[in-house]
Amino acid sequence: MSAAIMSNRDWFSTEALSDRLARICEPYVHKFFRANMFHVVGRDADLVIDFGMGLSSLRSELSIPATKPILAVATHVHVDHVGSFHEFENRLGHGVEADAFARMLDTDTLANYFRTQPNALAQVPPVGTKPEAYTVSPAPLTTILAENDVIDIGDACYTVLHLPGHSPGSIGLLNQKTGVFFSGDAIYEGGLVDDLPGCNVDAYMTTMQRLLRLDVNVIYGGHGLEFKRVRMQEIAKTYLVSKGC
Repeated sequence: MSAAIMSNRDWFSTEALSDRLARICEPYVHKFFRANMFHVVGRDADLVIDFGMGLSSLRSELSIPATKPILAVATHVHVDHVGSFHEFENRLGHGVEADAFARMLDTDTLANYFRTQPNALAQVPPVGTKPEAYTVSPAPLTTILAENDVIDIGDACYTVLHLPGHSPGSIGLLNQKTGVFFSGDAIYEGGLVDDLPGCNVDAYMTTMQRLLRLDVNVIYGGHGLEFKRVRMQEIAKTYLVSKGC
């Protein structure tokens, strides 16, 4: 790891996927913990989905007018998705993990895996934190989400899907009009993880069976690049076959 502390702006990599959608990541974080964050520009409010490791200020890097409402949605409580969650005033997540968001204990966030990861960081982050001293700030939910709740940003609505397996409170957000689906870690390009504390293989298989039938157009996962419905079905089928289904 380089000894020079990076600037806040240089810590993040931002890719414009459209004039209304950006994908953000932390390229200097170990690949296993390098999660996607998404910023969706809405007419009445902006939607921010997932929050990385919190090793730099995500909120300060988003080009959002100070007076515009921001709806911050965590797809689940794992460390690589909640680091900057506390920076936002309106925090939404599934009720199953509400206590976990409020306390951010290692048993729920799995932050201890990051602290002991060899080569966890390629650069010193703007906050100067070393991996072995890393902690996650508590971020109590201000809105509890459940299956079929709708998040309305004025010119787009996203339906909440409860997709447990990777974690008890994993959710996805689906725009039923356009077929845009933010899937968190329920499904993404790369090896799916189902063997960490809190994972449930039976629940994950049920989620995969649901995803096989889900009418979507493009999937933005918690890791990796976006993909289409056919690829989502391939990933889900491969997982089910690996479990003997």
